[in-house]
Amino acid sequence: MTDTQYMSMAVELAKKGCGWVNPNPMVGAVIVKDGRVIGQGYHERYGALHAERNALASCESSPAGATIYVTLEPCCHYGKTPPCTDAILESGIRRVVIGSRDPNPQVSGKGVKILRSRGIEVTENIKKDECDALNRSFFHYIQNGTPYVVMKYAMTLDGKIATRTGKSRWITGEAARRRVQEDRHRYAAIMVGIGTVLADDPLLTCRMENGRNPLRIVCDTRLRTPLHARLVTSAAVAGTLLATAVTDREKHRPYLEAGCNLAVLPEKDGRIDLNCLMRVLGERKIDSVLLEGGGILNWSALQSGIVNRVQAYIAPKLLGGAKTPVAGPGVDSPQEAFRLGQPTLTRLGEDLLWESEVLTCSQES
Repeated sequence: MTDTQYMSMAVELAKKGCGWVNPNPMVGAVIVKDGRVIGQGYHERYGALHAERNALASCESSPAGATIYVTLEPCCHYGKTPPCTDAILESGIRRVVIGSRDPNPQVSGKGVKILRSRGIEVTENIKKDECDALNRSFFHYIQNGTPYVVMKYAMTLDGKIATRTGKSRWITGEAARRRVQEDRHRYAAIMVGIGTVLADDPLLTCRMENGRNPLRIVCDTRLRTPLHARLVTSAAVAGTLLATAVTDREKHRPYLEAGCNLAVLPEKDGRIDLNCLMRVLGERKIDSVLLEGGGILNWSALQSGIVNRVQAYIAPKLLGGAKTPVAGPGVDSPQEAFRLGQPTLTRLGEDLLWESEVLTCSQES
């Protein structure tokens, strides 16, 4: 087998940590000696052993003289676990093959430098694009201190997210809805606006088997979330954070008693300052947010410059009417549009998933 093939194995191992390692990266490692895999592992949970140490612990024979394939540059600093560079050096491994460089300032090339200074052969950038794609959220979070935000919506081919009466169940089919549940497991938090709460009374939990519930965030400037809303009554089971501008502690009290958390934030143009909210979430180690709001919140998020990626589920249906995924006043001319990068298209049953990175935003603050 080739370096690329072994790295593909490491990538698949890394994916097993999806949803459980945030705000740490997903990492997989494979140890090969004399053309045979003798150990493998991945980062399983936040705070648990890293992929390299798990792979070394699983070795069925001595790793001395072996090659380790790891999707991300080995760490060289003390965090919740000791440096992985130390474990590699102590093991007698002679070659390290890396997919991505770690952008964490505490690592960022230092791990590679340490290994090479001790005579270890290091090969970099094997399946780099795939390894980078594993950790878009981590890379953004570690470099900016704010969550990676994915704006997700489902619409018909004529760009509608609901009928004229407001009904939206279901725009897309089962395969697309299953993918949404996987992303609720993947991302650390899910965010909606008060309009969605009042109209739909959503639960916003992950309904994937053995899935992890995201932190549920409501942008509720005037604190209008009903106390009987499912997001409130289930707060003891799945975390709920209400982002509000209301400072009255008496109004906070019933939500706190129900198990909700509150973040009191400044306003911007009559709504919660979303940039401030992102900074608060980053401080709370929320590395990623799935934005499932309506058109108004989507517009505000784009205008604030917090959206990093767009996911548009497109169903082969036509509804007419006026409910669109991005509302607000809109831009004045096509030249002011929010620009998106090269898309990827995924077929999900009869539906399509269009995904693009947000490139530039003339409205960004």
